[in-house]
Amino acid sequence: MPLFCAENWPRRLQSIFIKKINIQSSPHSSCIYTEEQIKEYKDLQLPKDITWRHKLVVGLLLTHCGLQAFLPYSHFITKGYNNWTNGLYGYSWDMMVHSWDTNLVVVKVVDNNSGGEYFLDPEAWTQNERWTKHADMCVQYAQCLKKNLMLDLEQEKSRPKAKLLNEVGPKHITSENISIFIDVWCSLNGRFQQRMFDPNYDLLQANWSPFKPVEWLKPVLSEYNDLRSQMNRISQNVFSWSNYSDVLFIADFPGLHLENFITEDLRNVTLTVLEGEVFYEVEDEHADQSFGIRLNKNESVPVEVGVFHKIHTISSTPSCYMYVYVNKTREYLGDAPKSVGGDRDVMYSPFPLLEDVQFRIDSFLRMVAHISNSFLHVLYDHPLIRRSRLQFSK
Repeated sequence: MPLFCAENWPRRLQSIFIKKINIQSSPHSSCIYTEEQIKEYKDLQLPKDITWRHKLVVGLLLTHCGLQAFLPYSHFITKGYNNWTNGLYGYSWDMMVHSWDTNLVVVKVVDNNSGGEYFLDPEAWTQNERWTKHADMCVQYAQCLKKNLMLDLEQEKSRPKAKLLNEVGPKHITSENISIFIDVWCSLNGRFQQRMFDPNYDLLQANWSPFKPVEWLKPVLSEYNDLRSQMNRISQNVFSWSNYSDVLFIADFPGLHLENFITEDLRNVTLTVLEGEVFYEVEDEHADQSFGIRLNKNESVPVEVGVFHKIHTISSTPSCYMYVYVNKTREYLGDAPKSVGGDRDVMYSPFPLLEDVQFRIDSFLRMVAHISNSFLHVLYDHPLIRRSRLQFSK
């Protein structure tokens, strides 16, 4: 715990093992001295005027300080690095002020020759989600993704395959003619969950420049900031129902839709429109068609679980709606100790300190794994990828 010790504890500790040596200070030619100081060292030629070296050092220091003071406000120049918050990553004064909550990241790869659509796990080749909030990183991710997919394509072509009788189409990418689309849903500072980028923009054909605004960036819906107090009231009301009820607020742009799947772990799922107008569409499992209902402001509809549904924004202005649900899995687990005659108690670990040590060891091992993956990437110029199956849709 050296943080609570005196500030000179390192030198005091060092003096125990190393004999103290008194070194007399001596003048140096790089320093500037007064007339009185020069008289003390008559045998030495000491400078008393400012030289070009001093001016150069001062100029470099002032340039460095000025650059560091200017970079947090240089977003009017580096427009290509701006997102919902302005400024270069790591050089913005409010970098650590904002709160980001990413709810969904969809990576879709389209084979333009076969028409197949492939949905990729966004963590298949990355170990963090920082890239999902920066347009320049998204472009780099798309280019690296295509490179890795082409390597897999070459390996797939070299393997002999037998075509199955019931196989309707290729289960892998068939050519280099592909497109990559990314749909990122996140919330900034407690706002609605909304799209950050245009989901219909091909990142492999992105026209990105560090000095031009990002053309596929969707604006943050700041016109609905007044609804945040209403969101807080609704949240408090929903949370008061039970310990397992929750609410999710979503906003979307006109002409776009959200495709969602509600698992059977949830019950009493309700969709309520807060602003705008939407069309709720549900797929029919027994027929090749879908049915839906049109919802206006303050109208609600129960949501079926276990099936896909789409929410289309059909109003001329952005729509805002919310999901209200109860997590029945958490509800069951929370009530399980009380359901067996009332004589079962919740079991706690008798050694919480050991659990904490184990958690720290696991974190250390993950750190070592990340470092080893990075080292292998640098050594072999190829990432140590985590295999993940692609989901195929016709």
